[in-house]
Amino acid sequence: MKKKILLLSALAIFLGNSLNAVANKDVLIIANGADAKTLDIHATNDAPSAKVSGQIYDTLVKQDMNMNIVPGLAESWTQIDDTTTEFKLRKGVKFHNGNEFTANDVKFSLDRMKSSPQVAHIIKAVSSVEVVDDYTVRVKTETPFGPLLSHLAHNAAGILNKEAVEKGGSGYGQSPVGTGPYKFVNWQAGDRITLTVNPEYYLGKAPTEKVIFRSIVEGTNRTIGLETGEVDIAYDIDPVDKNMVKDNSGLELIEEPSLSTTYIGFNVEKESLKDKRVRQAIAYAINTQDMVDAVYQGAAERANSSIGPKVFGYNPNAKSYDYNPEKAKELLKEAGYEKGLKLKLWTNDNPVRRDIAVIAQDQLKQVGIDVTIETLEWGAYLDGTARGDHDLYILGWVSVTGDADYGLDPLFNSANRGGAGNRSFYSNPKVDELLVKGRSSVNPEERKAYYYEIQDIVQEDVPVLTLVYPTQNVGEQKTVKGFQMHPAGHHKIYGTYKTK
Repeated sequence: MKKKILLLSALAIFLGNSLNAVANKDVLIIANGADAKTLDIHATNDAPSAKVSGQIYDTLVKQDMNMNIVPGLAESWTQIDDTTTEFKLRKGVKFHNGNEFTANDVKFSLDRMKSSPQVAHIIKAVSSVEVVDDYTVRVKTETPFGPLLSHLAHNAAGILNKEAVEKGGSGYGQSPVGTGPYKFVNWQAGDRITLTVNPEYYLGKAPTEKVIFRSIVEGTNRTIGLETGEVDIAYDIDPVDKNMVKDNSGLELIEEPSLSTTYIGFNVEKESLKDKRVRQAIAYAINTQDMVDAVYQGAAERANSSIGPKVFGYNPNAKSYDYNPEKAKELLKEAGYEKGLKLKLWTNDNPVRRDIAVIAQDQLKQVGIDVTIETLEWGAYLDGTARGDHDLYILGWVSVTGDADYGLDPLFNSANRGGAGNRSFYSNPKVDELLVKGRSSVNPEERKAYYYEIQDIVQEDVPVLTLVYPTQNVGEQKTVKGFQMHPAGHHKIYGTYKTK
């Protein structure tokens, strides 16, 4: 009880005047698990940033709650041939700076995306974007590309305004301009990002005037914010706090399967981790069921692959590493580490990942691996793992397109080593070849066969040890209506409102 009182006091100081805002039905306060890194969608690909930028930008096509492709800024599209798709754009759409949306903006945005080290991999199959007229654009791929529409629905494929980007320069990520239902107002780093309604939104004005995203890293503080009424919606309730939400008559917990994974990655360029026997030993030494039970409180499923069952191309028969410490010791001995080794395990300031790190540290100690845990701030964590400063690291990945290409290519394609997603710095020519074949085919069964083989190889090489497939959850006040939790985790606020 004493601990909770201290946390509550700290939260009250942290949230400042939030109570006044929550009392206003025209202001929606959302607790995000970390501050955005940037609101330039071509400069980052992290979930906390996407949860905010997804309200500011629109994409050509979107995915509904069942991951079906539906119109966005493109009202229709036609497959001209195996490598050409023509999009008819909506007329009368305006950017937040008043400029009219046209095909030139689509070309500018996708060309800029292709030149970004952080997100180019998402549309690297696109060879050119051609403007036919102001409201018609053609997207060409080098070869047939089965998941094109799914990739164009990705948050990073949002459409930007050229004038705004050029005016913003290096600071554009702190002054974003899109066509979405909400406009950027200001950003108090480490605290809050404020958005206001776009009255000219093409689907109609959103029912809530202002949305404030609060950066509240500690999960318990997000839950307390709900309990005290200082927060309307809290993302990612910690497993240990779920019953606090469920048992509160004024709150509601929404919990559903997701497209995400949680994994421990290995920097395979580090001398002690180059040998896959060491990586396999670590995989056998970790009891993921302990993490399901203790960390997730049952709200996760043990993983056998780097993509989960809800993703197209998932291989249910891929190799699973069952807990076997004796096998781990045997492999370490074969690799020349009979006397053990020392490694550093990086995590960010995420309570769930910190708990995973502690369990992994204890279990690895049992087989002779001495692990030091280092916790970094989110931005520094992303920068450091992009450079390769780490040994081991804990991250998650969301197959936001619902397709194996996006679930596998960023993490395992040698072209994406570093910040583009492959923070293990893994390189396997056979995997690279199969990834090309998988995305180049338009035959679903053929594509599935390629992806099955990739998962078999990756599970054998273990550049990452995928631990679990977590469910996702959101806590909200019962006065909040219209909120829907998207399977990809990039929830849209459009249509959400408060009754009082």
